[in-house]
Amino acid sequence: MNVPRLRHPEKAKRADTPIPRKPKWIRKKKIESAEYYDTRRLMREHELVTVCEEAACPNIGECWSKRHATMMIMGEICTRGCSFCNVATGRPDTLDAFEPGRVAQAVKKLGLRHVVITSVDRDDLQDGGAEHIAQTIRAVRHQNPNTTVEVLTPDFLGKGDAANAVFEAAPDVFNHNLETVPHLYPTVRPGARYYTSLRLLDDAKRANPQIFTKSGLMVGLGETMNDVRQVMDDLRAANVDFLTVGQYLQPTAKHHPIDRFWTPEEFDQLAQIARSKGFLKVSATPLTRSSFHADEDFAALKEARLKAS
Repeated sequence: MNVPRLRHPEKAKRADTPIPRKPKWIRKKKIESAEYYDTRRLMREHELVTVCEEAACPNIGECWSKRHATMMIMGEICTRGCSFCNVATGRPDTLDAFEPGRVAQAVKKLGLRHVVITSVDRDDLQDGGAEHIAQTIRAVRHQNPNTTVEVLTPDFLGKGDAANAVFEAAPDVFNHNLETVPHLYPTVRPGARYYTSLRLLDDAKRANPQIFTKSGLMVGLGETMNDVRQVMDDLRAANVDFLTVGQYLQPTAKHHPIDRFWTPEEFDQLAQIARSKGFLKVSATPLTRSSFHADEDFAALKEARLKAS
C-alpha cells in the first residue's frame, strides 16, 4: 500500500534558506559502477528502503559500488519532523511482517560481513517498533550466522522499556545518534529529548556490556567547539564506545540552514579531542556518516577493545 508523503507542518511554513555552495573538500565525484546498479536492483527486487537514498547520503555512490547498503526498515514515512532530515514525514503504513526476512535475504545476496539496519521513527506504534527491529536482527542472524549486525535505532520516546527487546536481540553494535548539541534540540530535533537519547545509550551498555555502543553528531548547525566537547563528555559518561562526527549538509531550502562549513583541520581537532576522552573509535571528517565504512570501523572497534583489555 502506498501512503502519500506529507510535508511536516514545521517544514512547510519554514522560510526558504538558500543552500550555500559546498567547499572543495566536500564535493564528491559521482560514482555509478556496475556494482552500484546491481545493489540498486537488489534493493528494488526485495522491496527494501535504504537510508542511503531517503536521506540523500553523499556517500551512496562509493558504498553501493562496494555492495554496501544501509537498510531502513518500518517504511519510508517518519512520524517526526526533524529540521535537518530529508526523510518524508507523515502517517506511516502498517508494519510489514515479511520485511525482516527480506532484509536477511538481501544481506545474504550482497554477501555482507557487517550490516547496518536503521529505521524511521514510529511513534504511532506502542513499542516504537522495537520488536520489529529485534525480529530483523534475529532474521539476519538466522540466514547469515557470520554477519555482524549494527542497528541505528529511534529513541523510543515515551515507550517505557520498549528498547529492551532490541537489547535482548544482542546486536553487535547499538547506535543511536544524538545528532546535535542540547541547546539546538528545539529547532533541530523538536520531537526528541537530549537526555532521553543519552539514557538510551547508557541503558544499552548496562543491559549488555559486550555490545558496542555508538553515537553520531552533525556540525554546522550553529554549535561551538565547546558545545561539542561537552557532548563528548556526556557520551563518555554513558560509556559510549564509538563517535562519528560529520558536516551537516542542507537537503533543501526548507530544511535547517547551514551555519557554517567546518574545515578538515577542525575535524582533525575534533578527532584528537574525542580520542583523548577515551572513545575506542572515532571517525570525524566532513563526509563521515553513521554507516560509512561501518564494517571497517567495527573491525577497528574489536581490535581497540582487545588492546584496552
